[in-house]
Amino acid sequence: METRFTDYKTVKEAALEWSVTTRQVIIYIERGRIPGAVKAGNLWLIPRDAAQPADRRRKEHKQPGKEDA
Repeated sequence: METRFTDYKTVKEAALEWSVTTRQVIIYIERGRIPGAVKAGNLWLIPRDAAQPADRRRKEHKQPGKEDA
């Protein structure tokens, strides 16, 4: 299988697209939260269709007085 670099984006491109720092993207990669990320030399490549991992620091809170329908 041939790898085409046009199928991937760089860490910098992902950071701009997701509005996070490049360091945060690298943390996502190191923790295995971006499936399909590969390292080519010293460059991380992320699949173009990869979605931004959810921010685990924030929890969804239910609003008081609202019940599930």
